[in-house]
Amino acid sequence: MVTNDKGAVELKHSVIKGLAKLLWEDNLNEETKEQLAMEISPGPRPTWRCCVYKEREILKWRIRLSCGEDANPYATEPNPNPIQVIDPACQECPLAAYSVTDNCRLCLGKACQNSCHFGAITMGETRAHIDPNKCKECGMCAQACPYGAIAHLVRPCRKPCPVNAIGYDENGICVIDEKKCIRCGQCIHSCPFGAIASKIDVLDIIRDIKAGKEVYAMCAPAIEGQFGKDITMGSVRAALKKIGFTDMVEVGLGGDMTAAYESAEWSEARKEGKKMTTSCCPAFINMLRKHFPQQFKENMSDIVSPMCAISRYLKVTHPGCKTVFIGPCIAKKSEAHEMGIKDNADYVLTFGEMTTLLSSKDVELEPVTDKYQEASIWGKGFAASGGVANAVMECMRERGEDTTGIKLRAAAGGKACQAALTLLKVGKLPEDFIEGMVCDGGCVGGPSKHKTELEIKQARQTLLDEADDRKVLKNLENYPMDKFSMERGPMADCTVAAK
Repeated sequence: MVTNDKGAVELKHSVIKGLAKLLWEDNLNEETKEQLAMEISPGPRPTWRCCVYKEREILKWRIRLSCGEDANPYATEPNPNPIQVIDPACQECPLAAYSVTDNCRLCLGKACQNSCHFGAITMGETRAHIDPNKCKECGMCAQACPYGAIAHLVRPCRKPCPVNAIGYDENGICVIDEKKCIRCGQCIHSCPFGAIASKIDVLDIIRDIKAGKEVYAMCAPAIEGQFGKDITMGSVRAALKKIGFTDMVEVGLGGDMTAAYESAEWSEARKEGKKMTTSCCPAFINMLRKHFPQQFKENMSDIVSPMCAISRYLKVTHPGCKTVFIGPCIAKKSEAHEMGIKDNADYVLTFGEMTTLLSSKDVELEPVTDKYQEASIWGKGFAASGGVANAVMECMRERGEDTTGIKLRAAAGGKACQAALTLLKVGKLPEDFIEGMVCDGGCVGGPSKHKTELEIKQARQTLLDEADDRKVLKNLENYPMDKFSMERGPMADCTVAAK
């Protein structure tokens, strides 16, 4: 996995794997959870923090998240966010955003002190000093210093957050602002201490498999290329069936479904002169809902995401089944568990959580000869920036519509999405439609990607070149699209037709 927190990721996966093995063996209880923590941090000397007691406290919080529970065992109120802070792990970052370096000459001009309006800067024996309790982080001192001796230290969890949702309490512990957080998960792998993590559905999936339920995996198109050019959709399907999944369906097929229905919606909006946004990226939806509520109400597509489309398809064709989305996305956990969209995925796994689940039964991803494809190349293209818009345009062309003159804006990355939505809000967006993906490069650049974007792109292109050239609308004739709704409302509301 490509992260800045390799050790933290390895710790997370050791916890998940340990718990999963215990559950497979019908031996998971409070006592064995404690034993697992002792095995990972045996003592008497610490291996990754200051003392074994802190290590074991961190493990207690991690075990709770891995069991699908809130991390904080001492909290009195439930935490609605699937992304949570492991407080005891968040204690080593500097409290001050601005600090004076050795470049300070303790000059006579004292430009830094004179520029500060809050009395936060004093002169020491060898350098200036900034009082973090008085500093308002305005940055005037850094701008004023003629030597560039004042450094701006942005804590790593805060740096990638596109909506400024990361703050800190009086002890410097990270706090996630629920009113701002869009569940994108960019903060998780940016923390080198692994102090931010998400709830995990692995154990619930194992319980359903052991209970004999039909459990279907739904693999995001972004999985192609994540494990090299030799690991195909068929490889993933075979591995998941080995550990008890009933079967697997590629979510690229859901991309075909979403593109077909969104294209009909876009066509109507175009006639009315109305601008639209896509609805596939849950982090983008959360950005709309929380930061651009009027545009969420007026401009967002009413069509469900590919994940939800496949879940609804499976629940209609296999009543009572459980559906598990597997992808690079943290925000999909929000879509499945928070958004309240009927018959959406029951569980969500990241790629890393999937491989750990496989590992708990000693199963690995291996090349297979069986070719598996249910999606068109356009549905598979949903994984990359521009893929949704391209698929929607393809559906319009397949219906015989003239797409000349349609202007599309593919916004990939948090800042690009904010810029596009701001223009939409003030009525200055030149394009007709916005494709919004909060991760750079689209889903292939999600927080749980397993290789660099270049490596993924190269391997992915090899796999895509092997796919057939079936048409989107023709492909959907093989599926019971009249049996379930593609709108965000109840299943019965089949009011949008892919004709």
